[in-house]
Amino acid sequence: MSDHRALMLDEVRKYHQEREEGVSGFVPGVTEIWPSGAVLDEEDRVALVEAALEMRIAAGRSSRKFESAFARKLKRRKAHLTNSGSSANLLAVSALTSHLLEDRRLRPGDEIITVAAGFPTTVNPILQNGLVPVFVDVELGTYNTTAERVAQAIGPRTRAIIIAHALGNPFEVAEIAELAAEHELFLIEDNCDAVGSMYDGKLTGTFGDFSTVSFYPAHHLTMGEGGCVLTSNLALARIVESLRDWGRDCWCEPGENDKCLKRFQYQMGTLPMGYDHKYIFSHVGYNLKATDIQAALGLSQLTKLDGFVAARKRNWQRLRDGLQDVPHLVLPEATPRSDPSWFGFVLTVAPDAPFTRATLVDFLESRKIGTRRLFAGNLTRHPAYINQPYRAVGDLTNSDIITEQTFWIGVYPGLTDEMLDYVIASVKEFVQARG
Repeated sequence: MSDHRALMLDEVRKYHQEREEGVSGFVPGVTEIWPSGAVLDEEDRVALVEAALEMRIAAGRSSRKFESAFARKLKRRKAHLTNSGSSANLLAVSALTSHLLEDRRLRPGDEIITVAAGFPTTVNPILQNGLVPVFVDVELGTYNTTAERVAQAIGPRTRAIIIAHALGNPFEVAEIAELAAEHELFLIEDNCDAVGSMYDGKLTGTFGDFSTVSFYPAHHLTMGEGGCVLTSNLALARIVESLRDWGRDCWCEPGENDKCLKRFQYQMGTLPMGYDHKYIFSHVGYNLKATDIQAALGLSQLTKLDGFVAARKRNWQRLRDGLQDVPHLVLPEATPRSDPSWFGFVLTVAPDAPFTRATLVDFLESRKIGTRRLFAGNLTRHPAYINQPYRAVGDLTNSDIITEQTFWIGVYPGLTDEMLDYVIASVKEFVQARG
C-alpha cells in the first residue's frame, strides 16, 4: 500500500470516529427506534473507500472473493452475487426453466407451491416465468406453513416449491425437502431473512436445490443493495451464472481472454464454427451482477456475521421475556427443532382484544418506535395479483388474520437494551390502559 493511500485510509478512520463521537445517546420518545437497519463500522467505511480508490467499479476480484467466502460460510459449493435479493429469486426460478434441464425443466403453466402471506419477490418470479403459484396458508405464532399443507397442495402440474423462512424463523424445511425429493420437485429456500438460522442442527439454505439471500440494509448483512444465489448443484450453478451474465454461454470473467483455451473452437446454434465464445448466448438472460464496491462492503460485513446473529437472538429473547405476560397479543414462537436468526419480532393482536392493531401501531409510532407489517399479508388480496393465474389450497384464514392484525418490531443489532426496554414498557402501558 502506498504511503499516500495509507494516509487517506487513516483519514477515513478518523472521519468515522469523529462522526461517531457526535452521535447523541438514546432519548425515549425522541430517538427513532428503527425496526431494521444496517450496522456499519469503521472497517466498513474503509472497505468502501479502498474499493473506490482502486476504481473497482464492476464485478471483479472482490466479488469473486465474496462469493467463495460466503459459499463456505453457508456450506454451499457455489454462490453467485447479484444486484438484489429480488434478482436472486428471479434467477433461481428462471434457472428451473432452462433447456439444459431437459425433461425436468419447468414450462409455462407448471405450478410452484408457495405461501400467501409473504413478500412479493418470492412469488413474482413464478408469474414472470409464465408459471402458476399455488398458495397455502401459514400458522400463527411461527408464521410459516407446514409440510402437511404443502403435501395437500401437490397436484399433477406441481414442479417446484419456493418458500421464505418467515422473519428468520425456519419453516419445516427438512420435512418439505423430503416431500420435494419424494415427488421429484425442486425446492428453493428464500433465505433472505434467515441467514444463520438452523433447523435440525443444519443451516437453513442447505436443504434446497437453491437458496437465496438479500443484502439490502434491513438484512443480516448489507452491501446497500445486493443478493446471492447459492447451490451445491454445479449444473444449476452454471445455469444461474449464464442467466445473470446476459445469458452468455462463456464462463470467462469479463476482461479475461481465452481462459478456457477454447474461445474460438465452439460451434453452437447456427453460428459459424469458431464464433467468439464470449459472444455466444445460450439463455435469454439478464445483467444482474453486483459491483466490486458492494462486494468490498460485503466482505467487511461478513467478518461480523456471527456477532450480528447473536445480537438478533439476544434482542428477540429480551422482547419475548418482557412481553411474556401481556394479554391480547399472540407472541411469536420458534418452529420446533429450530434455532432462528431472527429478522424481526412479530405480534398479532387477538381478535377479542379491546384494541386494534392500528391503534397499537399508532401509539408505538407516536413514541418513535418503528413498526412494519408482515410484508404483504395475503398477497391474493393485492391489486397486482387479483387477475393473475393462481391456485389456493384450503382457506387462507391465517393469512387474512395477518393482513388485518399482525405487525412486527425490530431486533436488529443496532438496538440497545435501553431501547428494547422502552419498547416493552410502551406496549405494556398501552395494553394496561385498555384493560
